[in-house]
Amino acid sequence: MSRLKNDYSLFEKCQLAYWMLKSKIIDRKIRLLRFPNIIRGRRFINFGEGLTTGVNCRFECFPGVQPYSQKLVFGNNVQLNDNVHIVAMDSVNIGNNVLIASHVFISDNSHGSYKGEENDSNPDIPPIQREYTTAPVSIGANTWIGEGVIIMPGVTIGKGCVIGAHSIVNKSIPDYSIAVGSPAKVVKEYDFKVNKWQRV
Repeated sequence: MSRLKNDYSLFEKCQLAYWMLKSKIIDRKIRLLRFPNIIRGRRFINFGEGLTTGVNCRFECFPGVQPYSQKLVFGNNVQLNDNVHIVAMDSVNIGNNVLIASHVFISDNSHGSYKGEENDSNPDIPPIQREYTTAPVSIGANTWIGEGVIIMPGVTIGKGCVIGAHSIVNKSIPDYSIAVGSPAKVVKEYDFKVNKWQRV
């Protein structure tokens, strides 16, 4: 099957050339950042090589518990579509060749703790004043994150996974799995013996 070919107008070609030039000013290894985008805490981000984004993406990185470490690390050839929002205070690692659809939210932190433990956040304290809790997020290579997915703190998504549209991922997903729903649950796994996705 032949690949789809983008047929850009003259204006769009000029716009792409401008975006590519602007991208190289931010980081020479970036393939293309489409603008507008918001990048906060640039010194905490490793853009990898060949990153491509849509418009209106938002990357926010804060010092957190390890103030000098990289918080958001992209692998090589990662592609993000429009309106992807990533917040990192601890660690968000995105593997090589990951594809992320539009309107995806990924965060390694939360305003407060709600685990049913002794140090839970008091609901009488305004949410903005509650102490942050953090837990690393990792997305394995060759994974596809569908439209509108939310990935919560402490989640590891394995390599070769597919996360269905509008899923909320609050628990880790093993390698070579398809997970859907709110909360996301594994519905298929890839069987390398028969080269098929099999229901679980």
